[in-house]
Amino acid sequence: MSADAPQIRPPARATAALASDWAHPRRKERQPALSRAQIVAAAVRLLDAEGIGALSMRRLGTGMGAAATSLYRHVASKGELIELVVDEVCGELEVPGAASAAEWREAVSRGSHSLRAMALRHPWVASLLGRPGPARLGPNLTHMSERMLALLRTAGFPADEAGLAVNAVVSYVVGASTGEAASLPLPAAGGQREQGRPARGRPLPAEEHSARQRRDPRKLREENFDYGLQRILDGLEARLSPG
Repeated sequence: MSADAPQIRPPARATAALASDWAHPRRKERQPALSRAQIVAAAVRLLDAEGIGALSMRRLGTGMGAAATSLYRHVASKGELIELVVDEVCGELEVPGAASAAEWREAVSRGSHSLRAMALRHPWVASLLGRPGPARLGPNLTHMSERMLALLRTAGFPADEAGLAVNAVVSYVVGASTGEAASLPLPAAGGQREQGRPARGRPLPAEEHSARQRRDPRKLREENFDYGLQRILDGLEARLSPG
């Protein structure tokens, strides 16, 4: 190019922009920042909506707009995630204390109904609580176990039998709730409006069956649950009676 040829110079503003682009190349859009609490909350929502069979790290990540690999930075495995979501929903439990031995039965009953209600709000959890084998107890599940154990100790059970008594009560609640949740569609188990469905059990006389059909199915299920619970508490109370 001759010295006399006109030189095309970009405007100063454009030159600055070009220099800036080269000095600071465009970054790829980052995925949204995640936290363990966000992952656990999203997993609970997925489980409530679709059940345990729908849970996978890939599915969960897709729903959160993130790659599954991003989740593994906060949760080591699907197994650990399951432990976390179980403990998360156990934070909803209410186990009252008992100031005296006379109050233990009512407190255990209320705690048991709280566990059942939580299991029906989250119908996937009862089957996980009922799985055999060791599991790490998170802080919420540990707190619930300790509160129930304290109630049985207040009632007068020795330490070794108090633990067995807690296991008997919790096993009944978990077993009953598992069967109850399995017999309901997910929305009904999760707390939405339930369509009438006859309770399972022994055949009833025609008149009694007709009367029960006209009643609120939720109340019937709660009565059935409470009947079994009270019979277990009857047995425990008998263990405390002298002679």
